[in-house]
Amino acid sequence: MIPLNLPNLITLLRILAVPVVVVALLGETPHSDALAAVVFALAALSDGLDGYIARSRDSITDFGKLMDPLADKLLIVAALVTLVSLGRLPAWMAMVIIAREFAVTVLRAIAAEGGVVISASWMGKVKTVLQIGAVFGLILFDPAPFGVWVLVYAALIATVVSGVDYFFGMRRRIQAKRSGPDGA
Repeated sequence: MIPLNLPNLITLLRILAVPVVVVALLGETPHSDALAAVVFALAALSDGLDGYIARSRDSITDFGKLMDPLADKLLIVAALVTLVSLGRLPAWMAMVIIAREFAVTVLRAIAAEGGVVISASWMGKVKTVLQIGAVFGLILFDPAPFGVWVLVYAALIATVVSGVDYFFGMRRRIQAKRSGPDGA
């Protein structure tokens, strides 16, 4: 059963926003891109809100720990795939971002099994902000102006750099755990 608290409700609403963004993007009605952009922006902003509320009210749950990052990835991946299908984003760019998200999720799961917790780094947070900004720009503008493409490339670079940082950070933590008192 899902522990029903405000942060978990916000996370569930973010998941429910994903198909709304996709349908609005694919819709051929007036202002459908604006609707998709607004829903995407609200869903993206809710990510910080649910975490803040959970920490401030001491209402962090296992459900939230699992579903919050999953909701974030669903939102970004669904928007990227839709943007590729509409010809607004090259497929290779979306694949780099999606592959990194998948790889980091797998790395975190492997680390967790070994008792190592990999929390979000500042690079990962910068990556998230840049990805959200880039996707928002690609949703709102068709065709995207030069400034949006600068943001897309910045998000792509941050995605790769933060992915490499996660990989080497996990490696260092696992080695430190092995060489510590329990691993000697």
